[in-house]
Amino acid sequence: MAETTNRGPLAGVRVVELAGIGPGPFAAMLLADLGADVVRVDRPGPSPLGPAPGHDLTNRNKRSVLVDLKHPDGPGQVLDLAERAHLLIEGYRPGVAERLGVGPDACLARNPALVYGRMTGWGQDGPLAQRAGHDLGYTATAGVLGLAGLADGPPAWAANLLGDYAGGSLYLVVGLLAALRHAERTGTGQVVDAAIVDGAAHLGTMLWGLMDAGLWQDRRGVNLLDGGAPCYATYRTADDRYMAVGALEPQFWAEFTRLLELPDEAPGQFDLERWPELRAVIAARFATRTQAEWTEVFEGTDACTSPVLTLGQSAAHPHLVARGTYLTEGGVTQPAPAPRFSVTPGAVHRPPATPGAHTEQVARDWDVKSLHHPSS
Repeated sequence: MAETTNRGPLAGVRVVELAGIGPGPFAAMLLADLGADVVRVDRPGPSPLGPAPGHDLTNRNKRSVLVDLKHPDGPGQVLDLAERAHLLIEGYRPGVAERLGVGPDACLARNPALVYGRMTGWGQDGPLAQRAGHDLGYTATAGVLGLAGLADGPPAWAANLLGDYAGGSLYLVVGLLAALRHAERTGTGQVVDAAIVDGAAHLGTMLWGLMDAGLWQDRRGVNLLDGGAPCYATYRTADDRYMAVGALEPQFWAEFTRLLELPDEAPGQFDLERWPELRAVIAARFATRTQAEWTEVFEGTDACTSPVLTLGQSAAHPHLVARGTYLTEGGVTQPAPAPRFSVTPGAVHRPPATPGAHTEQVARDWDVKSLHHPSS
């Protein structure tokens, strides 16, 4: 994979990422995909969790320097980088960066326009701020984990996408870019406190409005969008695969029932008392054919019905192939940068960064003399 000059809407934006796991690295990858010059500050030794560096796709498009923050020179090297950066991302527990000498006060003293992004699960304050946690616990506490799953079954979750990446990474990126806009106008930086519980809770804003209007019950599997409604659910096919049905609007429901060949005497779409009966009739129809056969029936129609694909199957779907939603770089299939820009498109221009591989290069490009190896 050839290394090229960073392009994209964030070209020229310098980002320091203090190495961590999960939502911080993903947020930094998103910025790098969009053209930012992201320098990841790795510590000596292996990561406590995750794949080997060469397989960690969230480190693509970045450069890596190796800094030992416990060495007397380590904090100064990070501060030298922060002095030349626009954004900084750290994902330690509250107070750890301060103890290491690279907290917000120290960094902003060197660079008053710096936007200092803090990525945590529980936030910088509150009773749980110092507690360990992961996506599952954060989304459970935020009330969103309990939204998914059947009414008579346990909650369901999609890996760590809802909390770590939707409630965490994406909110951190929005906060960083908003604060960057402010810093560019005023010359004043600030701290962005991005907590997964805050972002995950914020994702549920629409549902709070529906509850207030009496249109949403605060329990799982009985509502329009949580699998309670037969017109918005998944169904098993003859080959033990699934189809996803999202035929909410009347015209889409009409197309769905026509293509499914639903009996005329079947219950109505919004006959709530007969939802169990309607679900059983739909399930019986889907059970008569394979997923491939049903896909052929519904593909290209307005019935809002799609096969439930695996990751590998998704990468081969004709629509996603036509759009280039996935790409292959260095023999590795991976999602392409998103969203898309008509003038300044993002790109994958570097493979995942190996810890310390770019120390001398960054020292030169960012003019950080303290990073140079003593022999240089």
